[in-house]
Amino acid sequence: MDKHYLTPLFLPETIAVFAGKTDDPDSQIPQARSLINALTAQRFSGNLVFLDIHTTGTLADLAQTRADLAIIALPPAEAIAALEVAGRIKCKAALVVGSGTSADMAGDMHRVARRHGMHLLGPNSLGFQRPRAGLNASVVGPLAAVGPLALVSQSGALTASILDWASQNAVGFSTVVSLGPNTSVDIAQVLDFLASDAQTHSIVVYMEGISSARRFMSALRAAANAKPVIVLKAGRKQAGNEAAQTHSGAIVGSDDVFDAALRRAGAVRVRSFVELFSASKCLASRYRPVGKRLAVVTNGGGPGVLAADWVSEISLELGKLAPDTIASLKPLLPALASLNDLIDLSEEATAEHYRAAIDAAGHDKTVDGILVVHSPKSGIDAADVARAMAELKPRLGKPLLCCWMGDASVGEARAVLATANIPSFRTPEAAVGAFGNIASFYQNQQLLQQTPPPLSTLAQPDIEGARLLIENVLTERRKILTEMESKALLSAFHIPVTQTILARSANEAMMIATQLGYPVALKIDSPDISHKSDVNGVALNVLNAVGVRDIYNTMIQAVTKAQPGARINGVTIQKMARNKRGREICIGLVTDDPFGPVIAFGAGGTMIELIDDRAMELPPLNQFLARRLIDRSRVAETLGEWRGASAVDMDALEHVLLRVSEMVCELPQLREMDINPIIVDESGAVAVDARIVIDSAPATARNYAHLAILPYPARYEQIWPLRGGGEYTIRPIHPDDAQMLQDLVQNLSPESRYFRFVSSLKELPPSMLSRLTLIDYDREMALVAIHRTRKTDADGEIVETERIVGVSRYITNPDKASCEFSLVVADDFNGKGLGSRLMLSIMEEARDKGLAEIEGLVLANNPGMLRLMKGLGYSIKPFPEDPDFKLVTHTL
Repeated sequence: MDKHYLTPLFLPETIAVFAGKTDDPDSQIPQARSLINALTAQRFSGNLVFLDIHTTGTLADLAQTRADLAIIALPPAEAIAALEVAGRIKCKAALVVGSGTSADMAGDMHRVARRHGMHLLGPNSLGFQRPRAGLNASVVGPLAAVGPLALVSQSGALTASILDWASQNAVGFSTVVSLGPNTSVDIAQVLDFLASDAQTHSIVVYMEGISSARRFMSALRAAANAKPVIVLKAGRKQAGNEAAQTHSGAIVGSDDVFDAALRRAGAVRVRSFVELFSASKCLASRYRPVGKRLAVVTNGGGPGVLAADWVSEISLELGKLAPDTIASLKPLLPALASLNDLIDLSEEATAEHYRAAIDAAGHDKTVDGILVVHSPKSGIDAADVARAMAELKPRLGKPLLCCWMGDASVGEARAVLATANIPSFRTPEAAVGAFGNIASFYQNQQLLQQTPPPLSTLAQPDIEGARLLIENVLTERRKILTEMESKALLSAFHIPVTQTILARSANEAMMIATQLGYPVALKIDSPDISHKSDVNGVALNVLNAVGVRDIYNTMIQAVTKAQPGARINGVTIQKMARNKRGREICIGLVTDDPFGPVIAFGAGGTMIELIDDRAMELPPLNQFLARRLIDRSRVAETLGEWRGASAVDMDALEHVLLRVSEMVCELPQLREMDINPIIVDESGAVAVDARIVIDSAPATARNYAHLAILPYPARYEQIWPLRGGGEYTIRPIHPDDAQMLQDLVQNLSPESRYFRFVSSLKELPPSMLSRLTLIDYDREMALVAIHRTRKTDADGEIVETERIVGVSRYITNPDKASCEFSLVVADDFNGKGLGSRLMLSIMEEARDKGLAEIEGLVLANNPGMLRLMKGLGYSIKPFPEDPDFKLVTHTL
């Protein structure tokens, strides 16, 4: 149970091959001949068995055959029969190689595989490679070289192209998987396997689409938490949504949403095939960036300036040496060297000068990566400079990239760099872009670590009142809220709005305007009009009662003429906001297929489509995510002190974003929303206008199922009394618990550590610690027991310390109906009822998720755990695969 469920597919010990008659190549389809050649071109570390469904023999004969994986290269009808045979010989996984299988035929194959409990890669797959095992179960070309990079591609042609490029650029792979349409094992499952694969250190993905956003995000977040993931996605541009009823819905495209999703998952997106190769080069060198400050070391001002320009263009920072570094480096360089911005070594630079500069930058804390740009110079051996870089690389600990300008005279130097596994590029822009791609990994990892709850720590909103308002509108068979209703919904979540009153006649409008005070704004109120200004339905800065009366009558006539069928409730009156130096902001919501609701932020006002300023983030948000969302917008540059205006109240603006996030999480009926404009200045933020589109929530919209990223499940937090006195808190784990979890493991007795991890480890390695604390609450759960103590410090102050004293967790099995649990309790808290409570709590959460069974492995020589399981009603049986363990199960 400690192996990944796709291990039989990607790490099989025995393979059964169904590819027609091996003694009659003419009877085989072209893919079969290519597959057999690929499988036998090198020695596979396991066993290969070739079977023919027509001449295999009786079922009794088949009973003697056992295989982990069946590889099938047959016409669709025969492939289905081969899957039946594979099921009977107890294959746990199957690969159907080929193309052109219809969706109906694919569905039949999926059903056969499910009936036999097989994981099916295909049909329409071109197969996979595991170079270290000598396994080329593909028809995409020769077996790739061994390396730490994994490739997952939804295009067979692109897979072949990348492998061809890799063979010429000394790039090796741990795994290559070519997916195709209608495959059962999808991109999410492959990512899930690669996340835990020890041979894989980084992952490159080419994709064209996904079927389930929640499953994809779950797997991608798990993979990117463990290792760098680079994604190239096709279909960046698409036609606009003609049905969009708000500004946000009209502006935001699905590609913008995909960008936001990848950022939140901690992955990095590249924009072109060339960039994918560049990123692959850097990943193959196993660089782990820690920032975006790139120092440029050059022997020519022109190429260095080009690099610096591109650093600024793609929002990186030029790494500048600290003053003490400059002081110590200057005497080691030529007299004409300049170190103010670029590290320009001058045309006289030799290999030793480069060595000194690179070494200095490598030890400078103001530098996160180094780019060496070298131009051919008379009397300077470019290969010597490259050898100096190769010698320094193992000691640097920072990304080292280079750009060797020229061609004929630098061939030897490029060969030296390739041997040393130093990424080399032909232009400064390409080199800077490659660093920018991997530097994004560091920035996106900060987003990945955020696990906000659905509700912020701000005052509790009136959720029930908001739901009642929405239900009333839907009861009237309407989907667009009026301005009054939209503002009422915002008010329920404590978003400040301008006072707005509906007038149903000209006289009523005059009285309301007089009470509010002039100047006022008049707006048509109609559920059928999306954009009021398009039909002359907005009038601003009306200064007196006569103006209100005349504009009211004129507006009603104009709107009736422009849109005769529109229902008109009247005209709303509101006092003009007197924020003379306020900035106009728009906060919106769009619903994407497949990622669901997405929050948009940018410049507001009547020219919103023309300005097209939109930054996006997937909910839920916390303050960190809200501030990053604001920073990514172009309007962010105007929010500080700007042209005599004071800086705006950023806390107020962040609070509005947090409130919108709460709305999105708690109201699955929301489809589109524009809060435009929001006027924000130094004294706060106020929503002047709002338009909201709703629809009935799907039946699956339970426990935030409408979100692509499940919020932190704060609802499971409970306080329990501790046997013997005191109390403790049980709550879901979050990334900030990493150090406390490490302390728990380090303080366990050797016996307790062995019982939990079946290992003599004394502490959790960083990758494992990260994996255990940053979890996807949709498919797994970890509950920690927190015990708090108060102590008096040296100054006499009372300080409260927290300690994790127990952890229970489960991970959902591939069948989506059962889960596997684990439990550990601090030694000094044994016998206090903590283990029972943690197990009952994790079982209750699994039951709430709809799981039917929970199971686990317990060492046979762990009597305390076995007694606990028996007391909780678990059945205890021998574990067939290992007599040292007992299998314990409980129906939920």
